[in-house]
Amino acid sequence: MVPLRPLPLLFLSCLLLGLAGCEQGKRLAQGDPAPPFELADIEGEPRAFPADFAGTPVVIRFWADWCRFCRQEMEDVEGVYQAYGEREVTILAVNVGQDRDTARDFVEAIGISYDTLLDRESEVAGAYGVVGLPTTFFVDRDGRIRAKILGEADKETFERMLVETL
Repeated sequence: MVPLRPLPLLFLSCLLLGLAGCEQGKRLAQGDPAPPFELADIEGEPRAFPADFAGTPVVIRFWADWCRFCRQEMEDVEGVYQAYGEREVTILAVNVGQDRDTARDFVEAIGISYDTLLDRESEVAGAYGVVGLPTTFFVDRDGRIRAKILGEADKETFERMLVETL
């Protein structure tokens, strides 16, 4: 029997194989500088990291709407973001491999207010060595990686890691 939604699994497999092949051996460690990038947000405006966020801790979250763990985690992150506010931290939700409408529909449906960027070709995900979704990087005020979560994190873990980055 064919699964009802084979495309997300096929996409994930291709993404992981592509990233593994292109970025084999790519490992970002604690203390490494976070790779710079420029991506459009869901409104089509260019955003440059780290230039647009200098002096502010940044959380970079890689996700897609078909990721079964991303929805709940993004909702939990929204609560933490509201508690700390954009003056203390910037959260960049980097959608991997999907189009603007798909990403916009998803974030609007769950009420996300933090920035959503589009990595349509998965180039930024590759530069960060992302091999699964969700993946989250915590970057300090100096642009250095302080922590990474591969997979889903509960609200308490996310907040603890954020506080350690602040």
